[in-house]
Amino acid sequence: MTETNPAIPVVLALSGNDPSGGAGIQADIETLASHGCHCAPVITALTIQDTQDIKGFAPVDASLIIEQARAVLEDMPVAVIKIGLLGSLDSIEAIEGILQDYREVPVVLDPILASGGGTQLTDSEALTAMQALLFPHTTVLTPNSLELRALAPEADNLDACAMALLDRGCEFVLVTGTHENTSAVTNILFGNHRRLESFTWDRLPGQYHGSGCTLASSIAGLLAQGLEPFTAIHEAQEYTWEALHQGYRAGMGQLLPNRLFWALGEED
Repeated sequence: MTETNPAIPVVLALSGNDPSGGAGIQADIETLASHGCHCAPVITALTIQDTQDIKGFAPVDASLIIEQARAVLEDMPVAVIKIGLLGSLDSIEAIEGILQDYREVPVVLDPILASGGGTQLTDSEALTAMQALLFPHTTVLTPNSLELRALAPEADNLDACAMALLDRGCEFVLVTGTHENTSAVTNILFGNHRRLESFTWDRLPGQYHGSGCTLASSIAGLLAQGLEPFTAIHEAQEYTWEALHQGYRAGMGQLLPNRLFWALGEED
């Protein structure tokens, strides 16, 4: 009998299924494998989408989400929990019950409010529940600037928005700046009730399907490998930028990140 290898950390990924393979659970699996982690995938929603936009989605029944997650948590030593598309108030409430029982496990939350094509995926009731129930358990929150403003509409600038989310329980908030009208992309990390660091990246041409999933999963994988949050957040941005830089066109819409770019030989 072959003994299990304790050097391969397990990340529990709760995400929607994207049949185009660009975002959602496949993005999590590819990214986590790239970081030497074992991804335990829990499907939270089924989507109808291509590389252009989501055409429709159906949340998985909350009881099935609970049963999927607890089957893994009771069997494997989960190092990190990564959360993506939730899709319903019931799903959020179900996941909060799981996080209550596993408070020692770090949580990376990608607050997906809309698709890249603009389709709304989270209503106001679910958005409020996400903040009240999930943010107090969140180690790293990864909103883009549009999501950040939607999560803290009472604030008048990005810094104030981020501070509001820290006040709601998040330990770190990494705001991505791809949606801002700037020549370069600036991502800003907040924590300890202050702005901690700004990271500037060359703005790449085109639009990408699954970039946010890639970033959040990369942070989760690096945390699972034992990196402290600041280093994991920095290195995850490097990995994500390179995956986008080497992105490819599989359909008629957005480019897909090449999350396995490291596997290409020099001649490729």
